[in-house]
Amino acid sequence: MSRRILGIDPGSRITGFGVIDVVGSQRHYVASGCIRTPQGAPLAERLRVIAEHLFEVIETYRPQEAAVEQVFVNVNPAATLMLGQARGAVVTALVLRQLPVAEYTALQVKQSVVGHGKAPKEQVQAMVVRLLSLSGTPQADAADALAVALAHANHSHDALAALSSQGLRVKGGRLV
Repeated sequence: MSRRILGIDPGSRITGFGVIDVVGSQRHYVASGCIRTPQGAPLAERLRVIAEHLFEVIETYRPQEAAVEQVFVNVNPAATLMLGQARGAVVTALVLRQLPVAEYTALQVKQSVVGHGKAPKEQVQAMVVRLLSLSGTPQADAADALAVALAHANHSHDALAALSSQGLRVKGGRLV
């Protein structure tokens, strides 16, 4: 059974997205890219651009679930607030399209993809390229979004494996 996951790395200027298919233990690259908001535009306009472009991504690639990186607290409160609002626009767009949304911290994403939570961005990018057998390195925000999708695939796979080891199965999102 195949699952399509949309990973999102939210940002008020650049929001990365990555789409992967999961078939058993295999992960396959589908698409990735960046949503760039108009430089100097008011925040409300940038949030509209993020949501509308996500609607297009969802319509084009038809993911069945989504994963979003959680906001980290920055030393600059204004930047943290804007990032939080961008993330809110992302989650709202996903929920309006009736996608189940999982959330992961940067630490969880790095641990899942690289094996330790203090990995530098370059190492995360390199592992994304390796795990998805990509011919080149995606732009940083797109690579981060693919890492979020991979973390979700790994996390949900681990959860299903744990249930299976207890003699439980999941079918259609329900325990059977």
